Amino acid sequence: MSTFVLTSTDHPTPADERAAIVAKPVFGANFTDHMALATWTPDKGWHDRQVVARRPFELHPGAATFHYGQEIFEGMKAYRQPDGGVALFRPEKNAARFAQSAKRLAMAPLDEADFVAAVTGLVDLDRDWVPSPEGEQSLYLRPFEIASETLIGVRAANEYTFCVIASPVGPYYPDPVTLWATPNFTRAARGGTGAAKCGGNYAASLLAAGEAAEHGCQQVIWLDGAEHRWVEECGTMNIMFVTASGDLITPELTGTILDGVTRDSILTLAPEHGLRPVQRHIAIDEVFEGILTGAITEVFACGTAAVVTPVVGFAAPGVNGADQRFTVGGGAPGSLSLAIRAHLLDVQYGRVPDAHGWLRRVG
Repeated sequence: MSTFVLTSTDHPTPADERAAIVAKPVFGANFTDHMALATWTPDKGWHDRQVVARRPFELHPGAATFHYGQEIFEGMKAYRQPDGGVALFRPEKNAARFAQSAKRLAMAPLDEADFVAAVTGLVDLDRDWVPSPEGEQSLYLRPFEIASETLIGVRAANEYTFCVIASPVGPYYPDPVTLWATPNFTRAARGGTGAAKCGGNYAASLLAAGEAAEHGCQQVIWLDGAEHRWVEECGTMNIMFVTASGDLITPELTGTILDGVTRDSILTLAPEHGLRPVQRHIAIDEVFEGILTGAITEVFACGTAAVVTPVVGFAAPGVNGADQRFTVGGGAPGSLSLAIRAHLLDVQYGRVPDAHGWLRRVG
């Protein structure tokens, strides 16, 4: 039985309006009728668990989340299945990461079973908002937690609000991308919040993304904060390299990289595509040299929103103010990248057997 009390809205979106939104979803533009809520206080712990009609928040201007950045979130999706049902993809992994993010930001961790109950309950009430699979459409879920105590003073808050909202979406990156190796910014440092999924990490990335655009690239390739040498992530995604010798290399988790659910899933699927999954340090110079020599044959980014996004080129500062340019695989998406992408989507949409037990049916 769900720990969240489900209460349907009295004013649902009209069916014809909802159908129009779901037929042509725009990422993050429209939201479903309901949201999940819960509150944490020291005396009661997590309480008032409910899924109710979506409504605006009312927060005091002194709410701690505005001033001290205690905020975390997750990104996950619900997928329409061939029989018309709906399934979540590995929600337990998101629940575990959400709890770890909360601990890093000195917030109250939500019980993992409660997390899964919240997202499942919301999707159950709003299942009519889950699009058909055509065009890689899905229902994007955004669980988040904020410090809602009114507080001006640097300490961990004594009240937190958990919420889940949902939005029908299409592809986030419909086309391959090129990456800019920024010389000016880093995403995270050892001991920082790089392994936590918190808003501050994303806010700090925006200026670098603008710099990438100035150099004709769609995203950034992040290097480590200490030596500015080792590859970490790609924009808001994990990154992977396919080698001519059959390795699938991705930077190892060292506390500065997000432990992506898609990343973990692809590492599991890699042997089925003749690839050896390897987690290790990889220098940006090794990447560029590997592209030039053919030792690196394909590159792709991966994440819940991006799924698998082929990387077809890199740019980096060169001499005399001119950028260096490196083209991956002739500038076209690689066959293995596309095969892994198709395999992952087939699992998520229930088009192939769920050999790893990753899908969780709703209802």
